[in-house]
Amino acid sequence: MREIPTLLAGLALGITSALAQSGDLTIPKSIEAGAAFSIQCSGSGKGTLYIAGPGQMIKQDVQLGGTIAIPVGTLYNAGHYSVWIASDSSTQSGSLDVLPAQKPSDLTFIAKPSRLPVALHNAITGSAYVFDTYGNLITAPMQVSFQLSNPGAPAQTRTVETRNGAAWTQMDSSPREGKAQFVARVGDISSTRIVGQVPGDPCTLKMSAKPAGNKIQLVTEPVRDCSGNAIPDGTIVTFTETYNDSKSTVDVPLKKGIASVQMPAHNGATISVASGVVLGNQIRWAQ
Repeated sequence: MREIPTLLAGLALGITSALAQSGDLTIPKSIEAGAAFSIQCSGSGKGTLYIAGPGQMIKQDVQLGGTIAIPVGTLYNAGHYSVWIASDSSTQSGSLDVLPAQKPSDLTFIAKPSRLPVALHNAITGSAYVFDTYGNLITAPMQVSFQLSNPGAPAQTRTVETRNGAAWTQMDSSPREGKAQFVARVGDISSTRIVGQVPGDPCTLKMSAKPAGNKIQLVTEPVRDCSGNAIPDGTIVTFTETYNDSKSTVDVPLKKGIASVQMPAHNGATISVASGVVLGNQIRWAQ
C-alpha cells in the first residue's frame, strides 16, 4: 500500500462521486486506530481500492470477488473514512470510522501558574489530555489521578474522569514556600510539573526605635507573611516620619529579613512603617 498527497484525496473523492454506484462493500462499521481489518467485495477481475479520510489517502490494486486484508497500522488517524473499489465495469463503496485506541500512550499535562504565593485556595490548576500511540485524543472516559506534593504539608490528591479526552482539577498552594511536584497519571503513564511557591505579602510588621546620636535608629523585626514564611530580601519597607507640617519618607529594602534606617530625632515626631498595603506599628518619639 502507499499514500498519496492529501490534495489528490479530494480530487479522487470528486471523481468517485461522479461514478455510478453499483454495489456496496462489506466493511466493519468501526475499528480502533492502527487495527487490522478486512473488506469483502464482489465481482471478478482486477480493481483499485481507495481509502480516504483525515490526513490519509490509500490506493491499492486488488482482486475482486474476495477478501481484502488491510494490515496493522494502515489507518491510524481517528475520523470518518470513505472506501471504494473502482474497476472498468463497476464501483463499490462503503465507509467506516476509525476510533482512538483505548490504551493511553501519551499524556499532555499543563499546570498553571508555574509560580505563585503560598496559602491560596484552589489557586493551582492542572489540565490533562490523554492520547493514544498515534496521537489521537482518547475521548472514552478515563480516570486521571492528580497529586500535588507540597513542602511541609500533606500531599493533595484528586481523581478525575476525562470528558472528551480532557480532565482538570484545582489545588491549594502550600502554607510553606518551596517547590511542589504536581503529577498527573493515567494507567502507567505520568507527567510531572514543578510549581514554585513563594511567600505571600507581609503580614506582621513591627519596628523598634532607639537613639543614635542626633538621629533615631529604626529597625523592624524579621518580616514574615501570614503563614510564617520569611519575606525575601529586597522587598521594600517604607518608613515615614511626620513632624509638625513636614513629612519624610525613606524606602529601605529588606536585608537578612529586616529593614533598618536612621531618621532625624525630632521630639514629638510620629514614625510609621509599611510594606505595600500592610501597615505596621507607629511610634511617637519623645526624648
